[in-house]
Parts: sequence; structure tokens; C-alpha cells
Amino acid sequence: MQVMIAGGGIAGMACAIALQRQGADVVVHESTEPADAQQGLFLSLASNGLNALQDLGLPELVDRLDAIPTPWKTFHTSDGRQLARVPMGLAEGPEPVTVMRADLCRALTEAAQSEGVMIQRGSKVTGYRTVENGVAVRLEDGTDTNASLLVGADGIHSRIRQAMPGNAAQPAYSGLVNFGGVVPGTSLDTTKGDMRMVWGHEAFFGYTVRPGGEAWWFANIAVPERHLHDGLWRGTAQNIRARLVDAFSKDDPVLRRLVEATAELKAYPIHDLAHVPCWHDGRVVLVGDAAHATSPSSGQGAALALEDAGCLAAFVESEDDLDTALQRFVSHRRPRAERIVEEGRKRGRYKAPRSALQRWVRDLVVPVMLKRFVTHESMEWIYGYRVSHGL
Repeated sequence: MQVMIAGGGIAGMACAIALQRQGADVVVHESTEPADAQQGLFLSLASNGLNALQDLGLPELVDRLDAIPTPWKTFHTSDGRQLARVPMGLAEGPEPVTVMRADLCRALTEAAQSEGVMIQRGSKVTGYRTVENGVAVRLEDGTDTNASLLVGADGIHSRIRQAMPGNAAQPAYSGLVNFGGVVPGTSLDTTKGDMRMVWGHEAFFGYTVRPGGEAWWFANIAVPERHLHDGLWRGTAQNIRARLVDAFSKDDPVLRRLVEATAELKAYPIHDLAHVPCWHDGRVVLVGDAAHATSPSSGQGAALALEDAGCLAAFVESEDDLDTALQRFVSHRRPRAERIVEEGRKRGRYKAPRSALQRWVRDLVVPVMLKRFVTHESMEWIYGYRVSHGL
């Protein structure tokens, strides 16, 4: 079976590994070079993401990364008072970690290459057309290449999704812009397995500190869509830093110190993709953010991509008919993915209240909800998932 994958991020490389191991001849087309292939700084891998790596036959991959164990989230008021502590994984199972996105992509790429996957960089898939027993894939240089299966793993702005019939779905702006950085050698105490979350007066801040004082942090600020193209997120690092320092001027001084000590700062508007009408068209299927981009607030973007890869390969292996395999894959994955996207949206709404009254209600009500409803047991539907479910 000839498989072509559009996109060499987490979803694309994971699919390449899984399908190549089944005997497929896999080629990945990725338009960017490794250094700039992935936007964003770091991400969480909860229990289900780590289980997905194990199901892909890559249980040791995280051991090769510079990972920070983060099995818990602690939520704090703007002055540092702890409100709640909730799990990021299962009571028993692999310990959740936080890793650099680029490191995870690099490790998956190396694993794919070791399996014999061919990776074509600087090559972009722009469309396709159905042919007998397969698909003709159109590349940006104008050439067509035939394949048995085309996997659209080309992200939230997927060209493959746009080429599918009936897919008018467009990414939705969440109302939040994401910032982040790494600060080596702070004098802060280690957060000891916690990702510390702070509800500030104007914005939301999260950070973790490893032994030795290195801190990884992110911030979410509410920005009206009409202002997305002004200086807040397109400005220089100096301008962004000044805006962030101002946003956290009424909060725990630790937050401002981390921002001020960060050399490079970039901003990323947060979008998601709640419902894509068509995931599957003949011998073409979408995976990862191309099908179900979720806000970082869910902590599940990478995990869902890894789950997709394992499930797609499992259905392809279990069915003699490829069309049936793709239909079963979509039927199985869609409900879970869309539910998690909605969960991410829900969490994002609490991050940047627009008034003092909203902040007061949030600080009063949300901690009670977290303690009561975010437990190892209640989050089993997210963290307890395995690729074998539903097969």
C-alpha cells in the first residue's frame, strides 16, 4: 500500500510510523524545515497521550525527551493563594509530563526515519482527486503522484480539508492570545510535579519550575478579534513584554519577573475547530488538527493526534477494505474528539473574565467545581482512553 501523508508534525509522523510498521510504503510531505516546523513552545502529555505512544510501540520515546513530570495542576488567586489541586492523569498509570513541542516532533521524526519512512521537506500537498483504487495527490510544484491512501495531517488550516466536498468549516478564534517562554536559573523553588495556574486580574498565567530553578511559563490574554492584527501580537518582543508586564501588574510579582526575564517572546492567537462535516472522502482521511483542532486549554492536542495515528493504523489493519476502515475510524474518533474540543472551549472561558464581578464569581465558584468534578474518576473518559477501545 502506497501512503502519502500531508504534514510532518506530531499527527503526521505518528501516522507514518504506525502505517510503515504495517508494511505500507509511506512518504511524508512537509513544507517547512525542522527548525520552524512547529509553532508553540511546550505541551502536556497526559496519561492517554503516553498510553498512545505505548500503543504505537514507542514507550521509550518520552525518556529521550527533556520532560518535566507534571501530574497535577494547582489553581491560585492573583495573590498566590491556592484554590484547588486537580489531576492531569490517572491515579495509576504513566505519569503526565510537559515537553517541548519541537523535541517531541524531532523524536517522532527520528523514529519515522528509523522505520524507513521517506520525508520530503519543502514539499507541500495542495489538493487531490479520486482515481480508481486510490487518489492522485497534487503537489505545490504542479505534479501529481498516485497513492493508495492520502492522510491529511496538515494542521488547523489544512489544504486537504478545504479540498474535501462540503467542508466549509473554518477555525474559530477563542478570544485568547497565547504567550510563553523559558527562564533558566531562577531563584524559584521547584513546583514539585505541579503546573501552577494563576487567575490574574486581567489574564491567565501558568508555570512550572524544575529542580535548579528553570521555569517554563505561558500566559493567555483576552484580545478582541478586531485587535488581532495590531501591535500586541505582531510587535517586537520588547512591546509584547511591556504589555504582559502591565497585564500582570496587580498580581503575584513572580509572574512579572518571569516575563521580564524572558529573552524571546512571541504571541499566538488561539483557534479551535469544533466540527468538520467531512473527515473522509474516498481514500482520503483527516487526522490531528486538520480534523479537530482543540484549544491548549484542554491539554489534549498532542494526545489526540497520537491517538488518531494508533486508531487509524489499527482500523486499516483490521479491515480488508480500506474504505470501510476509514469509515470506522471516523465513526470511532469523531465523538471523542469533538467532546474534547468543547471541553477546551469551556475551560478557556474561565481564563479571562471581563469584569471584577466575573472574577469574584469565578474565584468563588470554579474552585468548588474543580474539587468536586475534576477527579481521577471523573476524568477517566479523557485520561483512561486506549487505542484498542472500540476496535
